[in-house]
Amino acid sequence: MAMWVVSTFKNLRWCSLIMGVSNAVVFVLAAILIGVVYPDCRGDDKDMLPFGAVLVGSCMRILVMIRTGIVQQSTATMILKSPTQSAVFDAVIRRERRVKYKRWLLWSRFLMLIMVLQFVAATYLVFVVAKHLHLGRASSNCVLGHVSEGTTWQQNILVLLIIMVIFVATTQCFTGYDVLRWRSFYAREDNAWKTHYMEVFDHGIREAMCCLGRSKYLSVLEEDEVYSVAQLLGDLVTYRAAGTGHFELLAGLALFQSRGESPKSYERCLEAPEDRIQEATAYHPFAEAAYTGLLLDIGRNPVLFPCVWLYRQGILTPWTHNRCPILLGDNWWRGHAAAFLNYVNLPPEALRQGRVNQGKCEAAYFIVVLHQLKSVVIAVRGTETPEDLITDGLCRECTLSIEDLDGLINCNHIHPDVRQRVISSMPHYGHSGIVEAARNLFMQIEGNTGDDGYADISSGSRGFLSSLLGAGCECNGYSVRIVGHSLGGAIAAMLGLRLYGRYPNLHVYAYGPLPCMDPIVADACSEFVTSIVYNKEFSARLSVASIMRLRAAALTALSQETTDARITSKLARRFLFLSKYEKNKVGGKIEASHLTSSAMTTETSNLLASHLRAGDRIKCFPSGQMWTQ
Repeated sequence: MAMWVVSTFKNLRWCSLIMGVSNAVVFVLAAILIGVVYPDCRGDDKDMLPFGAVLVGSCMRILVMIRTGIVQQSTATMILKSPTQSAVFDAVIRRERRVKYKRWLLWSRFLMLIMVLQFVAATYLVFVVAKHLHLGRASSNCVLGHVSEGTTWQQNILVLLIIMVIFVATTQCFTGYDVLRWRSFYAREDNAWKTHYMEVFDHGIREAMCCLGRSKYLSVLEEDEVYSVAQLLGDLVTYRAAGTGHFELLAGLALFQSRGESPKSYERCLEAPEDRIQEATAYHPFAEAAYTGLLLDIGRNPVLFPCVWLYRQGILTPWTHNRCPILLGDNWWRGHAAAFLNYVNLPPEALRQGRVNQGKCEAAYFIVVLHQLKSVVIAVRGTETPEDLITDGLCRECTLSIEDLDGLINCNHIHPDVRQRVISSMPHYGHSGIVEAARNLFMQIEGNTGDDGYADISSGSRGFLSSLLGAGCECNGYSVRIVGHSLGGAIAAMLGLRLYGRYPNLHVYAYGPLPCMDPIVADACSEFVTSIVYNKEFSARLSVASIMRLRAAALTALSQETTDARITSKLARRFLFLSKYEKNKVGGKIEASHLTSSAMTTETSNLLASHLRAGDRIKCFPSGQMWTQ
């Protein structure tokens, strides 16, 4: 027992030790003061309430800190025992690990609640004392009146109690709720830090999803898409095993950015033909219109977005609801269909099919027939919902099947050398979340859609797209254009990769797409996929590999610069508020660091059409920044 106490004491955070001692002092002082005045103020419970609240709060704080530390130690021990290789054993132990982490999280939240109550009690006590001092002899507070008329040591105890209560209430707001130091357990164990942050992100994502109305994720204990995203995020924080803190990493990023360097990346820029530029401009509104929720309106109208959204949803024109087509997952007044049509200014009969509800790796889409352009447009929505964020986060590699590469392998109008290069270099890989979403979307539009809204290609019947473009059908001979922005652009590229063999007159315009496929497949797609990246838009350059390179570069820059804690804090703040520095043109030096400021801004593509017409420089890639580069 003695060894356990000594070991636990060594693992304590300094701020936890200070808070524990301070609360113990508050408890002792409050107990002495109440004991002194109790015989004379026994019936004045109201006057003793603030002192009793402070005493009870400090006592509960100490007890809860002890319990939280025990649970935290148990959680850290369980994480250290987690397997690193056996997937079967990991599945068995993961439930117990999650239960322990939830228990620690529950006690941590309880500790935060006690901190809030202590702050309220301290405020109440200070208010009562200030009121007594203001009223002077007219005050009827028994406790303070007894102390005022008592001995000097009683008055000193009261003054010291007030000082300690204020100190505890204010200091605890900056100490956090961790009682023990995680590093005292994990040290430089890489797998322990991975598992720890995996649990942190897993519970954080699930709680965020629950707050957004997706409570089903909170009760899941098995491995699911949230667990996969948390695993990836945990891998990105492995710099903690090397002893690097979060602020130190931000300081390294600021150092790296200030030097004006960037890791080498694959950016094969192609000169886009003028007709492709003009066509990309014409179809860009459809990619924007696919955002039928609040996101598009918030970006364009930060103040009046509720009014704009209600207008786009057709709330103000209820007599037009029945004219809008019924989309899978749309609301009862068909608002998403109305929002899409209002943005692109098309009649209701132009919108033929679509989906706005989403589950795991299910993209929202709209299919429009433009008779005046002899074109069928498939607009895929980008990231807008929590499910979209999960799809973004499922970015581990997965193998592309023969069906995924159908537009390159089983296509007669692909150059033989291109087809041979793709076949000879198999297997190929892609972003797992995007690949899964593209497969699901293909089943939606090209499979045989049943009454439940899902496709079935086993029956041999025509899919919806084939029923439009097939021989003798309404849109026979029309071109196919697939468009999308960000996540939607990446899904559009993967969908086009599968459909190109069936529809030779197909072209994909991906605006700022996420990296989604390997370089060989991307080069092979250059004939029918055009990705447009506007200036420094970050989404097309954001991948696991690019983050790993950036992290390595930041740590290298940090290791080459000798900085103390004060300079590290300044550098971290500089990186966090980089846009403010750039806006104010603050290019001066940070004390003792000899660093200069350079631009690191993120451009958006909201006004792409006007910028294209104005002749702004854009980059057109075969299929965006490559996923594996």
